[in-house]
Amino acid sequence: MSAQSRLLIIEDDLSAATALQKVLRAEGYAVNVAERGDAGLAQALREPYDLVISDLKLPGLDGLTLVAQLHSAKPKLPIIMMTAHGTTETAIEATKQGAVEYLVKPFEVDELLDLVATAAAHSRRMSAPVEMGETTADGYAIIGKSRAMQGIYKQIGRVAATPATVLILGETGTGKELVARAIYQHSDRADKPFIAVNCAAIPETLLESELFGHERGAFTGAQARRIGRFEQAHGGTIFLDEIGDLSPGTQSKLLRVLQERRIQRVGGDETFSVDARVLAATHRDLESAIQEREFREDLYYRLSVVTIRLPPLSERADDIPDLVKFFIRRYAGELGVESPSIQPEAIAWLQTQSWPGNVRELENVVRQALVLSRPFTVGIEHLQQAMTRGRKLDTVSGQTHAAYVADLLARVQRGETQSAFGQMIADLEPELYAQAIRLAGGNQAKAARWLGVTRLKMREKLTQFGLHPSQSLSAST
Repeated sequence: MSAQSRLLIIEDDLSAATALQKVLRAEGYAVNVAERGDAGLAQALREPYDLVISDLKLPGLDGLTLVAQLHSAKPKLPIIMMTAHGTTETAIEATKQGAVEYLVKPFEVDELLDLVATAAAHSRRMSAPVEMGETTADGYAIIGKSRAMQGIYKQIGRVAATPATVLILGETGTGKELVARAIYQHSDRADKPFIAVNCAAIPETLLESELFGHERGAFTGAQARRIGRFEQAHGGTIFLDEIGDLSPGTQSKLLRVLQERRIQRVGGDETFSVDARVLAATHRDLESAIQEREFREDLYYRLSVVTIRLPPLSERADDIPDLVKFFIRRYAGELGVESPSIQPEAIAWLQTQSWPGNVRELENVVRQALVLSRPFTVGIEHLQQAMTRGRKLDTVSGQTHAAYVADLLARVQRGETQSAFGQMIADLEPELYAQAIRLAGGNQAKAARWLGVTRLKMREKLTQFGLHPSQSLSAST
């Protein structure tokens, strides 16, 4: 986490609450406990929290009433309900009242940590302001004073106050999610939920359920009704990232939602209205995808009522000095670098590079260079080393597996490296961890489970490779 998230547990079983508190504090969260529903509600209304975890059965005030009142007063505050098997239907009702998710007791620790990390990320998306054109912000910012970026700021300002659907286009790493969040924060729905869904990160078989929800028994494993993201975004905004990766079937159902403003859960017969502003983004060329019959033309026109095209970093090299200073200031404290600095010629060198990964690549290079240079000034040699490490996989992916192995063994024969296996790990491990933590949305527990390593090992590798655990929320999204 880029900043410590504050959590409130409302649970009348003190031993259970203490155990949860211990687990969550070990993950870096600041956690308070309330033992009664009425006391917990008062505390949540009085103090700033990023997430509330509440039991359903509580003295003083039941969980369902608590959710309804708290969501009405603080619609952007995520709430996770805990419930026993016999009260699952009531917990589902709680999600309709505003809870983002529920846990059925007994639950696994990793399941809890996954939900908490996801909910905390949603909370940061809604509450952390996105500054535009600023270089002094400590949080999230769209950096740049170039003419191209000034045009983007004007577009955000013009469209934010309207109800129009917006399609944000741009290469990977240009900042599409930050633009979506800026539109949301300057809209008349800024006090309502903002739900972000990465369509490329969810398996196709589960995406429809994630977006629209499902009824009990709709498919294998659907043991209870699920409220979809569109329902959770009711009254607010839903951001559909990587919209170009939707399957034809999901495209058709999304088109229906945009046309009729009604949704139907998977496995259900009932349709009901939903009021959610849609923002979408993709790195794909949708016009070409339409020509190749991979994307529906009618859906494209529904999504692109307003289109914002973000320029690649190569077209705004004048913004690189401000971006570099922003990233150095942002990560110096986290990495324990006192009085960080970078040589002027190093910044000039960065302006000459092509940056196929755009701002995200620049951010990672600067952060890794800080690790490599500390406690000294960042120089060109540190940046070159960081960039070489980050682009290793590009070389590998450009070859067949057989060609890569042949090249690797040839390097061993020439004495350029001592161990083929060790070199392969060195080539691939940083990118493996980088992609895992990015796909997991910054959730270290989930990424560690995917890679088959402990959370401690995950944290060690993120530090070793100069990767930020919350990079999916970074200023380079």
